[in-house]
Amino acid sequence: MITVAEYKNQKIGVFGLGKAGMASVDALLAGGAEVYAWDDKVVEGNGYQVAGNRQERDNPLPDTCHLSPIAHWPWAELKALVLSPGVPLTHPKPHEVVTLAKRHNVPVIGDVELLYRACPDARYVAITGTNGKSTTTTLIGHILAQAGLTIQVGGNLGTPALALEPLGENGTYVLELSSYQLDLLRTARFNVAVLLNVTPDHLDRHGDMAGYIAAKMHIFDRQRAGDVAVVAVDDEHTKKVTGGGWRVTEKATLMRVSSHHALEKGIFVENGQLRDVCHLPPVTCDLSSIPTLTGRHNWQNAAAAYAAARACGVASEVIFAAIQSFPGLRHRLQLVSTIRGVRFINDSKATNADATANALAPYDAIYWIVGGKPKAGGIAALAEYFPKIAHAFLIGEAEEEFADTLRGRVAFTRCGTLQVAVEKAAAMAFTQNRPGAVLLLSPACASFDQWENFEQRGDAFCKMVDILTTTEGARHAS
Repeated sequence: MITVAEYKNQKIGVFGLGKAGMASVDALLAGGAEVYAWDDKVVEGNGYQVAGNRQERDNPLPDTCHLSPIAHWPWAELKALVLSPGVPLTHPKPHEVVTLAKRHNVPVIGDVELLYRACPDARYVAITGTNGKSTTTTLIGHILAQAGLTIQVGGNLGTPALALEPLGENGTYVLELSSYQLDLLRTARFNVAVLLNVTPDHLDRHGDMAGYIAAKMHIFDRQRAGDVAVVAVDDEHTKKVTGGGWRVTEKATLMRVSSHHALEKGIFVENGQLRDVCHLPPVTCDLSSIPTLTGRHNWQNAAAAYAAARACGVASEVIFAAIQSFPGLRHRLQLVSTIRGVRFINDSKATNADATANALAPYDAIYWIVGGKPKAGGIAALAEYFPKIAHAFLIGEAEEEFADTLRGRVAFTRCGTLQVAVEKAAAMAFTQNRPGAVLLLSPACASFDQWENFEQRGDAFCKMVDILTTTEGARHAS
């Protein structure tokens, strides 16, 4: 665990007590700070418990940590407010805690900022983008580990920043960063900064597309000579990053990557072949047969990961060998089982239509489980993939909205819950026995209507499929 000593014997506020918030509390307490902590879902008791999707802590708080409503905090004495990324900073309106901080001139920062200040000598590789950042972050971590580097992987993915192990000048942090986290940076600088893509998402939290892009662009703030900015130039917004619109810092080296077209100087994928013409001599790696990196979107992830690893000094041949052994990312096009010729795919991480497009593209004869807490635009943008769908099974709050979109174009069944959807989809897929059939959970929605997070949703799906696998095995054995 990281120790944050910057605020020793000083008062600091922490708002939001999920995993990241609790790691912040622990890191600050370890460094000798006096912490005032609160969450909108706090339930006081012996020690304390935090309801909903927050952490539970049964042991009493130390005397230097005060679980106290924000109205009771000593705002005139606070040196900073550590805000969990899920708490609104600006839109649709600032949370009350942010308003109080600004009123009292208290700096608002995040846990990644604290990590950087606590471990300034380490190297930092940061990855952002609307889609693909978890796969790319995991792949970069895998490559660097295979190369023998000392690494820690986390951030928006898995382990919170301040729950990682402390690293010095020989260590590398590989961090997935959301737009929310990037908005909370003040001094952090990334030696390698990766921007994968930008498509409409989280607009309610950033006001509009311009605000969302501006948040993403913070990943390049404060880069200097010797740093590398990796940009995938495959969508209209990222093209502007390298074409005179949104500006990457002029001091860093810009490395372009693409999975859609050849580049005169850069790293690109053409017909499944990753080609590096940015470094000499030019080299090639065949991605077409790697089962955990199927599809053009994954080729973009691989190209970006390759570029980041090269920026960290890893040789091409080492990168290629690591890419070949990449085990894949849980909840992202994860093959759970094949039952009676039907592949069961867990893509619970697809929380918007763009992510689901990447899941629909590689398959035909899809029995599609879709729905949850809908996002702006719904699934209308997926119309080009509708001919691939054998049947759609609708769940969650989006059920009626998606039914309206699919009506007359795709056959669908309202299922309400994931359990019902899995049962009905499996029964239909087995009965119809179509070649290449895929039962795909790719919700194109957030999970918060029925689940705490997409991991819980995906885990539930996997358990249902495991039970189905066991049942089918027993049926055949008898």
